[in-house]
Amino acid sequence: MTNNTISVTETVITPQAMLEHWQGHRRLTRRTIEAFPEDKLFGYSVGGMRSFSELITEITDIASNGILGIVTGKWKRVEELDHYGPTAAPATKAAILEHWDEITADIDTLWPQIPAERFQEVDKAFGRYEGIISDLLLYFIDNEIHHRGQGYVYLRTLGIEPPAFWNRD
Repeated sequence: MTNNTISVTETVITPQAMLEHWQGHRRLTRRTIEAFPEDKLFGYSVGGMRSFSELITEITDIASNGILGIVTGKWKRVEELDHYGPTAAPATKAAILEHWDEITADIDTLWPQIPAERFQEVDKAFGRYEGIISDLLLYFIDNEIHHRGQGYVYLRTLGIEPPAFWNRD
């Protein structure tokens, strides 16, 4: 019989590799935003889905508030997040991209403040989602991939070739 448990000192992916993986997805999502015509970014919808700008607001909310929650242990509650409340989202593609870049820089600045053991701690993200920090991070990335996929559908229905999904440089 083998022991399949992993101790805290063993690592499947290093924190630096996890950061690069996340930032690779963020680079690809940024290129997806860039591919949208300005007039379709805010109002275009297929099958009743939210506009891509609304999906991006959710992604940015989770990323910016998620990294702060991981670092500080203090989380905004779900209902306090911008995409659930009255806070105005960026109203132009340029403003969305500027906000995106600010969050990217914040992630790079805050990431080194996360102690290695924090990735194995249990916390309750956004007052609702309890889990191990590394699992919560994977959710942030999965959520972004899911919504970027919706953006790909929108681009294809507009006759625009989306960025290559495998290129995260």
